[in-house]
Amino acid sequence: MEPLIIEPTAQSTWHRLVTEAADSAGQKLDEACESYLVFLLMRYLQKPEMVKTVLALHFLKGLRKQGRVRQEHMQDVGDQCLIFAGLFPEQAEKRLVSIDYFVKLGRSAYSVVADHASKGWASLYRSLSETFVILADVLHATRSNPGSMLAMVERYARTGSLYAKARVEQEHNVTVIPHRDSFKH
Repeated sequence: MEPLIIEPTAQSTWHRLVTEAADSAGQKLDEACESYLVFLLMRYLQKPEMVKTVLALHFLKGLRKQGRVRQEHMQDVGDQCLIFAGLFPEQAEKRLVSIDYFVKLGRSAYSVVADHASKGWASLYRSLSETFVILADVLHATRSNPGSMLAMVERYARTGSLYAKARVEQEHNVTVIPHRDSFKH
């Protein structure tokens, strides 16, 4: 059993979790994305009501808004999609969608934010959109049980998750070869 290390603040505890998960997932996050994940976890894991959100409707409502309200809606959709894709991928099955639903919707939401954000923020949200699968993999690596081999193969096939591919290959001593139709986005 791993020793439990208590950090002096909640933020430093989440930071340790994210950096260790990134290492476990074989990813090196830039400082902006790493910080974003830390604050995302601090913000959203105290909001159990987010499970009740119909993300596509929230996305569409956000598109009808203007200015800052639009930005907030889209960021909220992107954040929730990232949490579901990374921490709670089983929500896809419960919602009768596949994992790439969260990936595509989250990427789109962050892209809308990037398109309408000020120059400094635009690059962050563009990065979140472009590295969505990597960020979801880092969040997924925080889980003590990443899921069944079938779930990991599906994660790889639908999202291109290199973390899922590596886990399957490592734990089951197999080589995963993508189907020619995989990763069409």
